[in-house]
Amino acid sequence: MYRPDREYVDGEVRERNVGKWEHARLQLLLGSWFADHESQWQVMASPEQRTRVASSRVRVPDLGVVKAGPQPDVIQTAPILIVEILSPDDTYSDLEERVADYRNMGVAAIWAIDPRTRSGRMCIGDDWKSARRLEAPGTPIFVELDELFSCLDRPRP
Repeated sequence: MYRPDREYVDGEVRERNVGKWEHARLQLLLGSWFADHESQWQVMASPEQRTRVASSRVRVPDLGVVKAGPQPDVIQTAPILIVEILSPDDTYSDLEERVADYRNMGVAAIWAIDPRTRSGRMCIGDDWKSARRLEAPGTPIFVELDELFSCLDRPRP
């Protein structure tokens, strides 16, 4: 296993841009949000879970949401939702490549959240939509970005 965890794309081990404070904090807040709703929505969420998107590609999304139940060490069936939190070092082309991999795997909903701009977008099918309330169509899953960002903006003790 690679330390820190890395992605595997067509025979190449790729470094991941690990987040700084706001990225890591937002990842924790989202994880907490999903943990609070797991039984209601019948899902489980996991940060940085290896996900085999194709036979020669393993991605490590910031957060994945799957149906409740036992899961393998490497997710191999399409999650309900993938969340990518942008890091200052992420590029648009890197995000688009990851999103294409998730879409090809069959992931129906992908969220991209940018802590720097306090914004979020949903990729549903081939369409991107900016929104303050991100949703996973056909499910009760949602998050209000303003609530998350208000937690992010609280002064540190």
